[in-house]
Amino acid sequence: MPKYRRIILKLSGEALLGKKEYGLDIDLLNDLVEQIIFIKKSGVQIGIVLGGGNILRGAEGETLGIDRATADYMGMLATVINALSLQSFLIPKGIDARVMSSLNLNQVAEPYILTKALSHFSKDRLVIFAGGTGLPFFTTDTTAALRAIEVKADALFKATKVDAIYSEDPEKNKDARKYISINYTEFLARDLKAMDSTAVSLCRDYKMPIILFNMKGKNNLIRAVLNGEIGTIITASAVTEN
Repeated sequence: MPKYRRIILKLSGEALLGKKEYGLDIDLLNDLVEQIIFIKKSGVQIGIVLGGGNILRGAEGETLGIDRATADYMGMLATVINALSLQSFLIPKGIDARVMSSLNLNQVAEPYILTKALSHFSKDRLVIFAGGTGLPFFTTDTTAALRAIEVKADALFKATKVDAIYSEDPEKNKDARKYISINYTEFLARDLKAMDSTAVSLCRDYKMPIILFNMKGKNNLIRAVLNGEIGTIITASAVTEN
């Protein structure tokens, strides 16, 4: 039996870049889909929250002279593009994947309605949550935390570019300490940047475990979700360093 019955997987736009500088890495998407199929067949219900940083991040808009709120909406639209792309890879593989958007885009996605999302899960469908929270100034990390809490997921998984949470940036400080586990309060107090603090605060309030892991690597998603072999877990438990 899998450890988790239902999970939310947060994939940043950067995680979809693979070896590319912009857009989507097709090989990475194909590998991701195969791992998702394996996990689903193992009995785990999956909801996915996508970022849009491979196309546009809202925070980058200001450097282009775009109002921050407008730039954030542009970033939300980028998440819809990624969601439709992932859906188009899943459906031919026999996965009934539904895109639900916080933005009103009825031509391409269902509106996000909690009861409808829960109905999809009950029918063993995979749900891709797009459009962020539907409001500016909130990250897709926060969206993932909200959706995990709303759909009563057992855990929130976040794919990152590093293999775990460290005390400092391991690329800048080779002596940075690696955490096997860390509690919510310590994560926030140490101002670690691996995940948005609003998202971590929400998960602390609702005791939602967060597992951060590196998406790159052979079957890393399977290893994280089914085997618990990799990454760092954020819970209410004590800090454990490697």
